[in-house]
Amino acid sequence: MPSLPVDVLTERITVTVSIVGTGQSPYTRHPSAGTETSSVIARAVSNALNDSGLGLSDVDGFAVSSFTLGPDHAIDLAWRMGLRLSWLMQDTNGGASAGGMLQHAVRAIEAGDANVIVLAAGDVMDQAAFSRLVASYNKATEDHLAPLPMNGPNALFAMLTTRQMEKLGLSREDYGRIAVAQREWAADNPGAVYRKPLSLDEYLDSPMVATPLGRYDCVPPVTGADAVVLIADPGNGTPRAKVLSVRASYNTDQQSGDGLVTGLRECAPLGWEQSGIGPEDVGLACVYDDYPAMVVAQLSDLGVLSDHDDPATFIKARLATRLLPVNTSGGQLSAGQAGAAGGMHGLAEAALQLMGRAGTRQVAARHAVVSGYGMVLYRYGACATMSVLEAAQ
Repeated sequence: MPSLPVDVLTERITVTVSIVGTGQSPYTRHPSAGTETSSVIARAVSNALNDSGLGLSDVDGFAVSSFTLGPDHAIDLAWRMGLRLSWLMQDTNGGASAGGMLQHAVRAIEAGDANVIVLAAGDVMDQAAFSRLVASYNKATEDHLAPLPMNGPNALFAMLTTRQMEKLGLSREDYGRIAVAQREWAADNPGAVYRKPLSLDEYLDSPMVATPLGRYDCVPPVTGADAVVLIADPGNGTPRAKVLSVRASYNTDQQSGDGLVTGLRECAPLGWEQSGIGPEDVGLACVYDDYPAMVVAQLSDLGVLSDHDDPATFIKARLATRLLPVNTSGGQLSAGQAGAAGGMHGLAEAALQLMGRAGTRQVAARHAVVSGYGMVLYRYGACATMSVLEAAQ
């Protein structure tokens, strides 16, 4: 067996880990009666393994995130799929779960705890499931938010969006340009729930949900799942997305701030340093987009939208024109938010693009950054993750 390289500074064995397959269980707004979360996730896993050329018998590591898997757990789902594992985890941190699972999976492969790890996330998110989720998301929601006369987090993010508009000088037209651009990307994604073209006028004329948020500012809940397959870098010409760095921030102190800065501001500097590139090198960004304001916040905290850029000009010149590819699947705003799969959706899309398998929406990017954001406590998301990937063969 060949010796493995050792990072002298950290005294940790280092192995290049890559994503070699992605899969999705088709998103739908209206799941058929009897649809189960376990089957939705299993389908995404099967599709990811088929994409990678591997089978269930090759898998010895598995991680899952889901809001609706209960009463089953990760081990129950693994048993149902017929997996025999040496490594297993379950992440409950919503939009940040994909990055969290990726971080642990990379370390597991580096340590030799597993050789082939599948990461999956998904939910059955019909109206009943969505209502239960927004009413009992966590203790803070049950005790303090659910009793208020508002439907879910829309009102919280309406206030955040208003503050961001005032601070950055943004208008509804600016947020509309983000939504319209992502809908243009969705037109070439057969897996997106909403593919019909959206004009800026349609965006501006849509019914208000919670001022200044209109219908197209709010992520639509859907049923579905996403999965990716990770292995130690084969170095044999296989198209793959190399994981250059993964960083996370779980900082609850942010609840006392204004919400305009996410945990990415804290972890991004080290994430870029470890990846060996900077935000100026990014050819694709897949950021968690439950609301357009969060797209702006994360691009800013990652440094892709720099402190020297005028945000409105940046949106108009780089996002609206799609000069900078952002959320090329259509993002959650157009593809849909399949519960806990929201963060995995961006990771799968970035890997698909870097492997050159995105079909008519394929972009020419060597590097991609993926960010996850989520787990609203009292006002804002408490978790954030960033991953930097590189195309390789």
